[in-house]
Amino acid sequence: MDSHSKLEKIMLNNCDLTEKSGSVLATVLSSKTILKEMNLNNSRLLDSGVKEICEGLKNPVCELKILNLCRCRITEKQCLILTSALKSNPSHLRELNLSWNQIKNTGVNHLCDVLKDPHCKLERLRLRWCEMTDEGCSAVTSALKSNPSHLRELNLTGNKLGDSGVKNLSDLLMNTQFKLEKLDLIECGITDVSSLTQSLTNTKALQFLKELDLSNNMIGDSKQQLIDVLRDSNCELSVDRRPIT
Repeated sequence: MDSHSKLEKIMLNNCDLTEKSGSVLATVLSSKTILKEMNLNNSRLLDSGVKEICEGLKNPVCELKILNLCRCRITEKQCLILTSALKSNPSHLRELNLSWNQIKNTGVNHLCDVLKDPHCKLERLRLRWCEMTDEGCSAVTSALKSNPSHLRELNLTGNKLGDSGVKNLSDLLMNTQFKLEKLDLIECGITDVSSLTQSLTNTKALQFLKELDLSNNMIGDSKQQLIDVLRDSNCELSVDRRPIT
């Protein structure tokens, strides 16, 4: 909290943090420091801990760019508190990881209120194994259509998106302002990627996309057509955890 501190990154992963740590971390975030990254993965923050940290996040002096809250037992309720804080101070955060939290579609819908804010400049969003479905995916893509120009990495691995979820993402790729570089859709219950193939064929998305991971999806015959489209691009495709170049 010392204003002369040069500390830019705090790594507290797997430190058995509880809600009691929240008030201390909130004070740090509310202090005028140069702190840019906070990693609290695998903590037991619970409602009170998340609420305390959010008080720090919404402080105008907080300029945090990277926030990792993977496996922090965050629920839909806590996600609402978090997104409310981020809406109060959305312009600094560039990377958010909420993977392995049970935020579900309700929590994702709350998060979308931040994503569509024109002041939000998030570049990397990781929502792996968050128990969302195609409904949540539709909300994400709709929000990004409103504010498409900043996001570069989107990881939705382990969510039940299905073919309708991929269709929504394909529509988003048609947006000429959307410049995604990495898309992870591992084990998302996808069986057909024809819409994705079509969007990559008919847009300039391949000028930006560098990595597409569809591993552990039963995409069957539609796989070959996608491979053909990507073969002469700079995009690395994975469909069985082995890259196809």
